[in-house]
Amino acid sequence: MKFSANLGFLWAELPLDIAIRRAHAAGFDAVEMHWPFASDRAAVKRALADTGLPLMGLNTDRGPTGQNGLCALVGHTQHARSAIDQAFDWAADLGAANVHVMAGFAAGPAAHDAFVENLIYASERGRDCGVGVLIEPLNRFDAPGYFLGNQDQAVNILKQVDRGNVRLMFDCYHVARTEGNVIDTFDRVRSWVGHVQFAGAPDRGEPDSGSVDYSQVLAHILSQGWTSPMGAEYKPRGDIEAGLSWLARFQDR
Repeated sequence: MKFSANLGFLWAELPLDIAIRRAHAAGFDAVEMHWPFASDRAAVKRALADTGLPLMGLNTDRGPTGQNGLCALVGHTQHARSAIDQAFDWAADLGAANVHVMAGFAAGPAAHDAFVENLIYASERGRDCGVGVLIEPLNRFDAPGYFLGNQDQAVNILKQVDRGNVRLMFDCYHVARTEGNVIDTFDRVRSWVGHVQFAGAPDRGEPDSGSVDYSQVLAHILSQGWTSPMGAEYKPRGDIEAGLSWLARFQDR
């Protein structure tokens, strides 16, 4: 198994370029980011080159305080597309595989239409620079009111967008919190999945404790032909390095 360190939660207190080097030293196979836009981009790019770690993805901007993305917000097309442009500019320069287009807190048919239109725009930007597009349902406990709430809604949107470079971010943690059996759900949406993330449930801590048996879940995902690094997007319960005993054990599987 291969794993990507999500630097939005792991070593998040450090400058991003230093966090990349820490992830490399810890034995991760790749990294991914939330919102790198305030970082020194040249330093981040240099750290990626020095370590040789692939960058699996980054997110579009969350927007004003209290928001969680802009791309399903009605009447915010200009702001949403500025966020998309910013993310793809960074992604192309850093060699990222994907941009996660964040929907935001919204609901209803008009929000659906806004999100679809912005995803089509993102698809075109991604096509031009060779970067994929991801959408991710978030669980209702951590993100009440977030536009994307489950896998079926996301797949229906992907079908409507109908662009091969727009895919599903399958986060095992979010699925475990609200949608039930992670393995069954993964198998149902497997053909749409562009990236996999995970964390312990229900506390979003290290993956070697909690209600989800990740030794079984991740092995199953691997058995379905998955070869890309899977994103460790968890909140450490204590010292990061002390909590990494799971990494070597899972990598050996």
